Amino acid sequence: MTGRIIGSEGYQLVGHLVDDPSLPIDAAVRPRIQLGRGISARDYLAAIAERDRMKQIFLAALDSVDALLTPTTQTAAIPVDRVDQNTTPAHFTRLVNLLELCALAVPDGFTATGLPLSLQIICRPYDEATALRIGWAYQEATDWHERRPPGLAG
Repeated sequence: MTGRIIGSEGYQLVGHLVDDPSLPIDAAVRPRIQLGRGISARDYLAAIAERDRMKQIFLAALDSVDALLTPTTQTAAIPVDRVDQNTTPAHFTRLVNLLELCALAVPDGFTATGLPLSLQIICRPYDEATALRIGWAYQEATDWHERRPPGLAG
């Protein structure tokens, strides 16, 4: 469902660019956006309706909750040359985008090998003020945002 929405909207916005082979667009990006060309209006609207249903259920479950805290990604940062363009590390952030929520990521530590980790603060749609207040309070209570990985201190 997320792919149908992202694909349709992305192609509507920049399809004319990815369809122009003379433009220097990343070989991994071009086909992902071009997938949106084949998504029908019926499938797109069905995905929007399903998204809206899921959004109602999710917001009802969070009715008395200020924020949901999750890792930002499933793993620590990886070197750019190890990024797999056929998968996504956006397991936790994709939900936020799909359900039109707001979120803030703040540093929250390092792996044993010094790779950065982060905490995602998820709030209701348009409630950036709450996410920022929680993020500010977290940074006031910790010093992760001031630390550097071993070997990068300074």
